[in-house]
Amino acid sequence: MLRNTFMLLAMVPLLTAAQKYGTRNGQLQFRSETPLETIEAENFKGTCVLDASTGAIEFMALIKGFQFEKALMQEHFNENYMESDKFPKASFKGTVDGMSAELITRPGRHDLTVNGELTIHGVTKPLSTPVTVEVQPTGATVAECGFIILPEDHDIAIPGMVRDNIAKEIHVKVKAELQKL
Repeated sequence: MLRNTFMLLAMVPLLTAAQKYGTRNGQLQFRSETPLETIEAENFKGTCVLDASTGAIEFMALIKGFQFEKALMQEHFNENYMESDKFPKASFKGTVDGMSAELITRPGRHDLTVNGELTIHGVTKPLSTPVTVEVQPTGATVAECGFIILPEDHDIAIPGMVRDNIAKEIHVKVKAELQKL
């Protein structure tokens, strides 16, 4: 009896770990569109971990990982706006409402909501947005969401001479192809 209890206790970490999914190749895109200029960037190195049994989720991306079409835009983004040496990452920590260990194994599209805190440029703000979790018949799981960021909400200063070139609302898309950890 004692041996069986010990074996069961030894398996608990394995059972818990089996509910975790993640990636180191999460995709982030943002777009600023004004009549004067469209600015777009992509980052393919976001890190995400999801605990399907609790819905807890964390996502992190290095600011310098964003790639722009024009090198000068990337330089200005990192040095003048995001101050990426001082604030090297953006992160999100929260929960996916309705997520469960059972749901993540059920093929199909699941429309849920993610709630938590988004930290950009050293400023943390609440974020709630719809998220789609697509469980494919192969077992692959893809989570996608989109939301809007206001630069002033994160103390990102836009110099007056380029204020008309940068949108007041930045549209962000996130996609993570999650693998069982």
